[in-house]
Amino acid sequence: MPDALDATPYDALLLLSFGGPEGPDDVVPFLENVTRGRGIPKERLKEVGQHYFLFGGVSPINDQNRALLDALRKDFADHGLNLPVYWGNRNWAPYLTDTLREMVADGRRRVLVLTTSAYASYSGCRQYRENLADALAALEAEGLELPRIDKLRHYFNHPGFVEPMTDGVLRALEDLPEDVRPGAHLAFTTHSIPTSAADTSGPVEAHGEGGAYVEQHLDVARLIADAVRERTGVDHPWRLVYQSRSGAPHIPWLEPDICDHLEERHAAGVPAVVMAPIGFVSDHMEVLYDLDTEAKAKAEELGLPVRRSATVGADPRFAAAVRELVVERAAVERGQEVTPCALGALGPSHNLCPVGCCPARAPRPAAAGADSPYA
Repeated sequence: MPDALDATPYDALLLLSFGGPEGPDDVVPFLENVTRGRGIPKERLKEVGQHYFLFGGVSPINDQNRALLDALRKDFADHGLNLPVYWGNRNWAPYLTDTLREMVADGRRRVLVLTTSAYASYSGCRQYRENLADALAALEAEGLELPRIDKLRHYFNHPGFVEPMTDGVLRALEDLPEDVRPGAHLAFTTHSIPTSAADTSGPVEAHGEGGAYVEQHLDVARLIADAVRERTGVDHPWRLVYQSRSGAPHIPWLEPDICDHLEERHAAGVPAVVMAPIGFVSDHMEVLYDLDTEAKAKAEELGLPVRRSATVGADPRFAAAVRELVVERAAVERGQEVTPCALGALGPSHNLCPVGCCPARAPRPAAAGADSPYA
């Protein structure tokens, strides 16, 4: 048996994700949950839902999370980490509030949260913290004893996240025809967000053009590009590009869009492109549609060879990284000295989101941060 790893004071890990429909009848109710409070007509939601209907109304994100849960539980058991793992979503079953209610019934009082978003931003961090605060408020209204909740630090530059993506890029390059492989460009993709949200992402000292959101993605892209050069001997040009824009046309969002980038690269005579979705933990709908469907269709129209590298998903190295992050955070809570593991120029992220980090346009309570009302 492995030596037991100490998760004290924590007694549970919560995998917190976005959620997604699991059948055609789920699509519009799911989108109503996602867009709650925005007054979007149901007919418009049916139009938006066509991306899901192309895949039978099923988002792959839930099965991806089930696979990650299995990987985490196996890794924890194999390494002597006695910590139960739960799963809750923001927008579909299993709903976050229901999962927290279950955890309270099971006697869980100190909970660590892993979100399926690796980078700093409002939608990728603070909004999850707001959802946690909403769920705790609901439990408080029911008279339940509230658990204390902490969130694991951003893991964008942890080796267990970066190395699987590097291997994915190498496999995608190897899959290109040999005659175009040496000149292939790397397009590192992530979710576009409003430039105003990007500029205020991360702690206040990181605010500025692009904020921590862009800076963190650029750091990961450099790490992967450098590793590819070291392992192949070829210096592939690269750029950080964006996908999945969903906002009003008059609001500036991060650019260039991946399809525009493919057109530009083709016009410049680039022989091939590898699309590397570094902003996503798993192959959910925005990867399957925006890259595997829309961007690949654009590339075929241009006659430009493209390949798409894999996301991290349930890679055992990512599960091991989560274990290391749990043990690291638990040691910090016990007052022990730790050396956080991080690659690149930015170093490890903060354990506690500071005041002013990734602010919302309309301030709302957020748990698991310095400004939490549930400390």
